[in-house]
Amino acid sequence: MIKSLNKLRWLRVKIVGLKRSYLRKVWNMDIHPTTEMSLSAKFDVTYPAGVHVGAHTYVAFEAKILTHDMTRNIKVDTRIGENCFIGGRSTILPGVTIGNQCIVGAGSVVTKSVPDNCIVAGNPAKILYRNVRLLTYGRIDPEWTSAVRVEETAA
Repeated sequence: MIKSLNKLRWLRVKIVGLKRSYLRKVWNMDIHPTTEMSLSAKFDVTYPAGVHVGAHTYVAFEAKILTHDMTRNIKVDTRIGENCFIGGRSTILPGVTIGNQCIVGAGSVVTKSVPDNCIVAGNPAKILYRNVRLLTYGRIDPEWTSAVRVEETAA
C-alpha cells in the first residue's frame, strides 16, 4: 500500500513560509504574505527591492523573476499582479509588469508587460487569451466563458 505524502503538507507550508519571510525581511522584497511559491523558484537578489509579487499568486518550480540586466546596466522594478500563476521554468525579464489574474505558461520568456486577465506563453511570450477570469493562485474559473482567443496573424 502506498502512503500519501499529504501527511507532510504542513512541513512544506512551513518551509515555504520561512522562504517567503526570508525574502521579505532579509532581502526587502515586496512579496505579499499570501504568495505561494515552489522552493526552487528564483527571485533576483542583485536588486531585491525591485521584486513585487501580489496577493494569492503562485510562482512555480524554477521560475525566475529578474530585476537587473548587466549588459544594459539597468536595475528596474519587476511586478507581478494578484491571482497570477507563473509557470515552471518561465523567466520574467527586468522591468516587466504582469497584470492581475494572468497565467504565464511553463517555459515562457516574458519580455514585455502583460495586461490584466490574460494567458501568455512562448519565447518570447505572446498573449493567447484575453478576458480570462481566474480564481486565487491563477486557477481558471470553471464558469469562465467570455475569453477571447487571440488569433495568430500570418507573418
